[in-house]
Amino acid sequence: MAEKEEKSKTKEKAEAARKGWSIADFEIGRPLGRGKFGRVYLAREVKSKYIVALKVIFKEQIEKYNIYHQLKREMEIQTSLNHPNILRLYGWFHDEERVFMILEYAHGGELFKELRKCGYLSERKAATYVASLANALAYCHEKDVIHRDIKPENLLLDHEGRLKIADFGWSVQSRIKRHTMCGTLDYLAPEMVENKAHDYAVDNWTLGILCYEFLYGAPPFEAESQRDTFRRWEAFGQGLFKEAVSSEDLGAPLDNQECKSNGRLH
Repeated sequence: MAEKEEKSKTKEKAEAARKGWSIADFEIGRPLGRGKFGRVYLAREVKSKYIVALKVIFKEQIEKYNIYHQLKREMEIQTSLNHPNILRLYGWFHDEERVFMILEYAHGGELFKELRKCGYLSERKAATYVASLANALAYCHEKDVIHRDIKPENLLLDHEGRLKIADFGWSVQSRIKRHTMCGTLDYLAPEMVENKAHDYAVDNWTLGILCYEFLYGAPPFEAESQRDTFRRWEAFGQGLFKEAVSSEDLGAPLDNQECKSNGRLH
């Protein structure tokens, strides 16, 4: 048993060496955030001094939640994508206990935080983000990649305010319809909610949901409980959505005021 574990460790070290990365190649800085399966740190590559975000996932968590194939698929998909509005995954490596993902650093953080700070966005800024997101999704769909979890928490902003799609954990590359129900309730497309087969159109639905949220401050089907959210869904399906959503739920009215930020409009 001990011999088998030793061979496994030797194999892991050899694979990391072939890729050319190890934890010794980075200076680790402050934490940027944490999720269910790992943490993200600000880091600097020692030789080039290039700033990146280093996502650290413990192998114990990978085994516990059985996400090996999901993580492998995420890394393969994200490394293959190269678009100005998609967060780059430069590479990955691992040691005996952890898997490290070397990600592009988005200085502006989550778009979710900007929305919470401002309440809602101006039409001009909302249009900028929607156009950027639409371009990035069109690029993904041309490559048969479906993200399946587009939401403000998974949209980041770089130092110029440019939007970046992140977190491809639920993404899939496929030309056929899929059946796995995944994503976040408030942003799910009808076919997801009804447990029907789906394709890239689920991302396009979410684009519309986000357009609404950018302008009004909350997604259209958001409610205090999942049960109430599904009631709104039912009302929408019956053409009664206007009656299901009160004027108070729509948030603040639109005006010409910009939400102040350091973001670049382009």
